[in-house]
Order: sequence, then structure tokens, then C-alpha cells
Amino acid sequence: MACVAFYNLENLFDTIDDPATDDSEFLPAGINQWTPSRYMEKLGNMANVVSQIGDEYMKGGPTILGVSEIENKSVLVDLINTPALVNSGYDIVHYNSPDARGVDVGLLYKKKDFTVLHSNSHRLLMPGIPDFKSRDQLVVTGLLDGEKIHVIVNHWPSRRAGPEFRAEAGKLSRHIVDSLFAIDKDAKIFVMGDLNDDPVDPSVYIHLNAKGDEKKITGTTLYNPMYRLYKDGIGSLAYRDSWNLFDQIILSKSLLGKDRTTFKLFKTMIYNKPFLITKEGQYKGYPFRTFAAGAYIGGYSDHFPVYVFLVKEK
Repeated sequence: MACVAFYNLENLFDTIDDPATDDSEFLPAGINQWTPSRYMEKLGNMANVVSQIGDEYMKGGPTILGVSEIENKSVLVDLINTPALVNSGYDIVHYNSPDARGVDVGLLYKKKDFTVLHSNSHRLLMPGIPDFKSRDQLVVTGLLDGEKIHVIVNHWPSRRAGPEFRAEAGKLSRHIVDSLFAIDKDAKIFVMGDLNDDPVDPSVYIHLNAKGDEKKITGTTLYNPMYRLYKDGIGSLAYRDSWNLFDQIILSKSLLGKDRTTFKLFKTMIYNKPFLITKEGQYKGYPFRTFAAGAYIGGYSDHFPVYVFLVKEK
């Protein structure tokens, strides 16, 4: 069995000024008073969650974890060296993105279970906007218990930008997927991330071509197991008293079916345990985040992690 997960870590910044980016909010003298003690508490909170993702069937955290809203590689180094994770054997894939705030995506993986063969980073461009900056899309190819898989980690443009920006992000992910299929028509592909759109939105449903009915998945169409969760009213973040499911893990056809001589999808879940939920006040029932209404409350993230279990016969 393997667990593949994604988690938006909600502004995992260190306390060091990076002159190349606008990280002023997350400095000791900044508006968030981002002190070393707050940073260490944030690391501990994130590690506590990561260490429990997938513990229905396996302990010590997911086999593979895509992450977003991280400032740099050093915060991931600090994360995997926390007491909760230091014995899990994680390693890191990370590239710097051109995002104005300096936030990137990354991948954590257990070295004993996954071997990285190749990785690269794909720039998101907007036609007619030469100075557009966003998060790159990270592509990692490796061997999961001997099986070749491809993981594409995303953090698409925010909803403050128009839907055309996320449409372009969906097209870029689709281009990467098609390039992988051109090499291997049976490629095992995971597209994961905070897509800032729901499974029914055009960026996902049309441009990425990710559908929600497993029985109708053919050829290079992707299967989105989050679609049914969304239709059932289950989300990974809340806004204005309604749930969205922006955090998604989408799979290629080769990961579906009952022939479990190779890894196949077994279960799709959202990690929304009670300790991750705000207990009172204006945001009661929402994910318990680090800041609320500008005040530090010492929570976790404004997103719940999402994850899938894969199984195969021994």
C-alpha cells in the first residue's frame, strides 16, 4: 500500500528577509510579527498533521506529499527535521518559482519507498502579459516500489485573478500530461495541488480534461476522484460559509481498475480531523488556520490535506 497526498501549508515562511521577494509580512518586524517562536510553532503544527495523514492504514506520514505555499527549500528542510517527522525518512524536490511573494510548490517523499529518476519545473506564462509571475508546476518522475509514476504538483493562480489565468494553468498541466502520454500511453500520472478551482470548473473539467465518472474514463482523459466528494458537499477549505474543494489529486486511467498486480486507486480522503477545525467564533467549523482576521491564533492551515491510498497485490 502507498499513500499519496497534497497539503497547502498556508504561508510556511521562515523569519529571514529575502530581498528578491516580498516577504515583509513574515518577518519579526512585519505586520504578522513572524518571530522564530511562531515559526517553530508553525513547523510543529504542520509536522503533526503530516505525520498523521494516512494513518488509517500506515504510520509516519504519506509516502509522497506535494506541498504548496512554502517560501523556499530551507523551510522544507526544517519541516522534515522536526521531531514528528525526522524518523520518517523524507527527502525533498524543490525549485524556486518567480511568484512575487516567493511562495513555491515542492514534493516530500519517503526515500525507502520512492526513488526520484527525474524532475523539472514548468513556467506558467500568460499570453499578452510578459511580466506575469506565478508558481511553477513541478514534475517529478520516479519509482514507487519499482513502478514508474509521474507527479505534477500545482498551485494555480488565485481567484483574485480571473478564470482565464487558471484556464492557462489547466492547459499547461494538460500539455505536461500529454507529453508524458506521448512517451508512454499507459503512464501513471498524478496531477495534484491547490487548483483554486473546484472539480466542476472549466480549468479542471475542460482544460485539464479531468472527469468524475470512473466508468467513462478512456484514453488520456483523467479521473478526478474529488468530483464526487465535491458533489456531496465535502470541501477542503471554506469561504463565506460555503465549502470549496480546490485541493485535488487527479489520476490517469492506468491507476484505475481491479487488476491489482500494479498500484491501483483504493480510496480517496480528506484529512479533516476535529483538531483541524475551528471550534468557536466567526469561523467556527472552518479549517483552524494560523491567522484569522489579522490576529495570530496558532492554528494549522486554511486548507485540509487531501490524500489517496493505492494498493497492489504482494
